[in-house]
Amino acid sequence: MISLIQTAVELGLISSLTVLSLYLSYTMLNVCDLSTDGAFTLGAAVGAVVALSGHPFLALPAAMLSGMVSGFVTALLQTKMGVDSLLAGITVNTGLYSINIAVMGKSSLLNLNSAGSIFSFASDLTEGSVLEPYARLIAIALIVFVVMICIVAFLRTRLGLALRATGDNPDMVRSSSINTVAITITGLCLSNSLTALSGCLLAQYNKSANIDIGTGMLTIALASLLIGRLFFRNKGVGHGVIGAVIGAIFFRLVYTMALRLNMPAFMLKLVSSVIVILAISGPYFLGKMRKKGAANA
Repeated sequence: MISLIQTAVELGLISSLTVLSLYLSYTMLNVCDLSTDGAFTLGAAVGAVVALSGHPFLALPAAMLSGMVSGFVTALLQTKMGVDSLLAGITVNTGLYSINIAVMGKSSLLNLNSAGSIFSFASDLTEGSVLEPYARLIAIALIVFVVMICIVAFLRTRLGLALRATGDNPDMVRSSSINTVAITITGLCLSNSLTALSGCLLAQYNKSANIDIGTGMLTIALASLLIGRLFFRNKGVGHGVIGAVIGAIFFRLVYTMALRLNMPAFMLKLVSSVIVILAISGPYFLGKMRKKGAANA
């Protein structure tokens, strides 16, 4: 049971990078980016190819760079070509399927058993110590912690404040002579780089990358983000980032419990949808109940 919980936490931390991506694009920038699934697979594919060439650490920035390119294209369609944000995300996500197949050498699966990874490096580093069973968890936690610090620091810079303001009130930002197009492009590039990093880490964690590795990641990340909001509602940026990570871990723990109850694998997507509905409608109904209680009092 402890092993299952540790695995759930590890997978939750990996997916938390995608949740943090949505935190930037959906919560801060107020843009619903539907290219998440494709960008996640792109990061896994690029990371796998680079890792197979003998550079597992270089795979991380390479995957992030590929995610930035994906985010740039999505933002360009929205800001310069007049494509609706939802349609732009869908279009890029569809196109990325073919690109991901091409990156993977016209194959739908890449096996990484023969390649090194940051997790095997962490295991070698802690070999023989009390930390050896937790090597993968420590490696993932360190990466997520660094990303969290970078996001909080970025959102407190002038550029980060401009990004937050663009999501809140783009008309006001334009009146202040701030280029909202550049801000949107920057935000989507950063968010997609985190999604691709998440995909790269999962590929190295699973020792494989397949064309369907990113399927459903948008739903999982959205559910995790909404769960995180329940923990830290209307708090600051730091609390929002922490809540996103906690939400991702909580979601994976729910997944693990569902598997322990021998729920069929095909039902897990339904579980994701139900969690999203509960996370959205729960606060709404609680608010209505409080108002009703106050009115009766």
